[in-house]
Parts: sequence; structure tokens; C-alpha cells
Amino acid sequence: MSPNVPSKPPITPEQRRNAKVALICAAAFFGMTGMAFASVPLYRAFCQLTGFDGTTKRAEAAPDTVLDRKLTIRFDANVRDLPWTFTAEQTSQPAKIGETKLALFTVRNNSDQAITGRAVFNVVPEQAGPYFQKLDCFCFSDQTIGPGETVEMPVLYFVDPKYATDFETKGKQEVTLSYTFFRSVDAPPTPETAQAHKPANAG
Repeated sequence: MSPNVPSKPPITPEQRRNAKVALICAAAFFGMTGMAFASVPLYRAFCQLTGFDGTTKRAEAAPDTVLDRKLTIRFDANVRDLPWTFTAEQTSQPAKIGETKLALFTVRNNSDQAITGRAVFNVVPEQAGPYFQKLDCFCFSDQTIGPGETVEMPVLYFVDPKYATDFETKGKQEVTLSYTFFRSVDAPPTPETAQAHKPANAG
């Protein structure tokens, strides 16, 4: 005679509800994790498209209108964790609203190896972000500088004529364009970095 096997108690509505809540929480967790990894490039793309948070925009063509009103454009150059010297050839320059202007920056690699960096940028005041537009800039891609090399980097820009009619910007006479160079996260490792990450048991 086979032994009696106790039957499993039926699943209650409360248990079903708890299981459903657990599945929803798990899906939300993994979804939020994926969004966290995607948020940085998406946020950067959003800022460059809209000029949000003082981020300058990339333009395809210069405006047809140049206003008879001048602004003072100031330039700020910085580096973070890079053996580079980064300077603006002019600390400031006058620019008419709508006028295409050229600013020059110089970068020197003070190390004995090639290094790849990328510049991030913004403008102050933040309200000028949507109107300060660049036709050409070194900040749109990685820049590799050889050991001891000095490179001149141009920026071709203009201030959109709508700057003069926006109530948040029309009274502001100065705009500061600021760059900071960081080591590029997409750059191949340097010999020093590769050695630092080499496994202890590697030959």
C-alpha cells in the first residue's frame, strides 16, 4: 500500500497578489537599471539638441541676419586628470548677434605618450545655451595628442538672433563659453594603464 502523500494547499488570492507584485517590482528594477546605463548618453544628446542646462547646440548653417548689437564672448579652458596644457588664445572677443566668429584654443600634451581626450562644454548664463550655436568644434569628437605635441583647435560659432528677443537673455551683454578636457572613456589604454590592470599571474 503506497504511503499517503499530503496534497499541497491551494494558492490563496493573497499569495497570487503578492507574487504579481514581486514580478512587477523585479521588472521595474531591471528596467530602471537599463535606463540608468542609457541615461548619460541620452541626457547628453538631449542637452546638445535643446541647449538645456547651458549646453551649446550644433548648427548646420549660419543665420542670414546679423544684428547691430555686440556681445562680449569670454572663453574658459580647463583640464581634468590629464597632463595637458589647455588655453584659449583670447580670453574674450566681441561678437555681433548672428555674426559667425572664430575662436582658437591651444592644447599641449606634456607627457611622453599619446593621449586621447574629449572636451565637454557649456555656456553661462544657462539661458544662452539654446542660442549659442557652433558650426565646427573640437568637442564633437575625441582628440588624440601625441607626446610633447601642441595642437591648435578652432571653434566656429554664432549667437542666434533670437537671443535678442528672449526676455531671459536680451539684457545680458556677456556670454562665457567653457570647455573642460577629460581623458576619453573610449580611448585605448596607454601602456601605463594596461600594466596597472595586468593580472598578477600574467607572464
